Amino acid sequence: MRRFFINQSGITGRRVSLTGQDAKHMMKVLRLAPGDSILLFDGSGNEYLSTIENMRHDTVNVVIKETTSSRSESPIQLIAAQAILKDRKMDALVRQLTELGVSKWIPFFAERSVPRPDADRMAKRLQRWEKIAKESLKQCGRGCLPEIDLFHTFDHALTYSGECELNLIFHQDAADALEQRLTGSMPQDMAGKKIFLMFGPEGGFTADEADLAVQRGFKAVRIGPRVLRAETAPVAACAVIQYIFGDMGGNNS
Repeated sequence: MRRFFINQSGITGRRVSLTGQDAKHMMKVLRLAPGDSILLFDGSGNEYLSTIENMRHDTVNVVIKETTSSRSESPIQLIAAQAILKDRKMDALVRQLTELGVSKWIPFFAERSVPRPDADRMAKRLQRWEKIAKESLKQCGRGCLPEIDLFHTFDHALTYSGECELNLIFHQDAADALEQRLTGSMPQDMAGKKIFLMFGPEGGFTADEADLAVQRGFKAVRIGPRVLRAETAPVAACAVIQYIFGDMGGNNS
């Protein structure tokens, strides 16, 4: 069934009107018609089984038949902090980490971050990432839109660790491999817990950054025997975390 994002504030009683690109896509590309069923979601975990009532000009009017809660969210709260990368690599990460169930995404500036966009460019990037996350939700079937935080410094990003049960920083020179650290010293039931992951830029974190994170209570880990690219490591790590503690296998298969 086709899924479309709506703002909860746009619901009036049991009716919703869709406009803009979604309405055009429904009418001109998908060729949907009155009487067809669609699924709406508001990004906060609510889903609405709905029926198209009518189509007028550039507006699709919909009647909500049933409201349910999304069943596709991970049992863990996975927070990923990513040092700014070059070009469009951050766009791809937003899309892929949304698919993997990340609940919050925090871009920040590390010492080796090469791009240093000004305030206007940062605002535009945040808007773009929010749009990408919404589109990814349509595709992957999630019900909750991941929160995308403002840009931070490395030191500021570290402060999020205070509210999390597990804090990991990924560093190529770490002594412990990720799976060894998780399966050897952590309880396997992490449902409802917050797990905070920090990933570096091209070139990785400096030794000083890794040391500071460890001083703040982080565990320094590497993903495996190979050095992964900056845009590959977050995807691999989040998949492993979701397998061990989340809903992609392990104890939840």
